[in-house]
Amino acid sequence: MSNNFKKTTILDIEFINTTNANFLTQIESDSLARKNRFIVTANPEIVLFARQHLDYKKILSQADYVTPDGIGIIKGGAILGTPLPERITGFDTLTNLLKWANRQHKSVYLVGAAEAVIQKVVIKMGTDYPDINLVGFHNGYFKDDHEIVAKIKATQPDFVFVATGFPNQETFIQRNRHVSDSIWMGVGGSFDVLAGNVNRAPQFWQDHHVEWLYRLFQEPTRFIRMLAIPHYLFLIYKEKFSRRKKKN
Repeated sequence: MSNNFKKTTILDIEFINTTNANFLTQIESDSLARKNRFIVTANPEIVLFARQHLDYKKILSQADYVTPDGIGIIKGGAILGTPLPERITGFDTLTNLLKWANRQHKSVYLVGAAEAVIQKVVIKMGTDYPDINLVGFHNGYFKDDHEIVAKIKATQPDFVFVATGFPNQETFIQRNRHVSDSIWMGVGGSFDVLAGNVNRAPQFWQDHHVEWLYRLFQEPTRFIRMLAIPHYLFLIYKEKFSRRKKKN
């Protein structure tokens, strides 16, 4: 990890302890300096997966920035007595970086989602961010990534956004980031939201930290995934009591 920010450890994962504004300023600075950076936006589900898969946990430890994406991470920090100032979500970071990239005439490569979805994203990019140089894109359904990586190497984009879901997107980035000094970021399902296929929760739901509930109403099949939350909180309280015991 880069040493620009104070770190807060939650269940053995180091999160940057900063605000959205400071984080964006840092990434913009990194981009202007052509730094090679790897961003992970991690929620409780990712933290639990990393605990169960040490190879993935190692990948997270090699990222430059792991941000607290999800109210569960913020709650976890507060319970452990190591508060984080605010959520730094993947979708907000993506859209803010696209706005900045558009103003700066930066280049972008996109990987992920179904073909129909990424085609919609490409159209939206041309409409909403016309001054971005979209140097290439590829859907997320591929067995061999050589063609994609070769294109990224050839074009040297300022940003590479990968929307293939964890752990695949982080694995792809860690394996290939050496080919281009870009800002590499996993963005999960953000392309579906950009394309208009999935609606993001209205601001009221976001402000009251129940965005997860809105998503559950939209996608009831997410219920099984939501069961990760009580397990995560159990581990947080277990960690809290363990720390207290050590102090005593």
